[in-house]
Amino acid sequence: MRLILSALLILIIATAVGLGATWTTVTRGTDFGTLTIGAWTARPRIGTPEANPYARASVIRSGQLPLGTGDGIAFIANADDNRQPLDGRCDISVSGVTPPARFWTLTLYDNKGHLVANALQRYGFTSEEIVRNADGSFVIRLAARARSGNWLPTGGIERYQLMLRLYDTPVGIGTRTQRDAPMPTITRTGCP
Repeated sequence: MRLILSALLILIIATAVGLGATWTTVTRGTDFGTLTIGAWTARPRIGTPEANPYARASVIRSGQLPLGTGDGIAFIANADDNRQPLDGRCDISVSGVTPPARFWTLTLYDNKGHLVANALQRYGFTSEEIVRNADGSFVIRLAARARSGNWLPTGGIERYQLMLRLYDTPVGIGTRTQRDAPMPTITRTGCP
């Protein structure tokens, strides 16, 4: 009897640990096949049949439609270049250039993947509408209050993430460094 109870207890513990580890991996993601350049992270294989099972489960759970490798790639940033979380109460600057792409979008989401509500109903920028400097670079200011130039309202939420989608781009599985794909820098310019 004691052997059966011990085996049952071990089985329950193993099941709990296995389900807990799977839940954590699906909700927080994995580093399998990730591409990290500066503060930006992408998973180039997530929209392909070669995606790992945890990535597939994460996509199913979120309900998002990932980009296929032939369409483009999506980079996500949850922190600035100094690894400080993006805070909607602070002023953040996204500046520089993007890798070559026919078209790109930069969108602001909360940590649950929803667009951040704001009175202007402005949720992002595209490569066609952004105001650029003479050298082709740009500066986007993310802040709770209005700023001059390219301003994206954060609504003052505590945490958010940025998604940079590059369409029809050579950036992908073979990309490894900032030199291969020059990504915009994310810096904190002020915080109350």
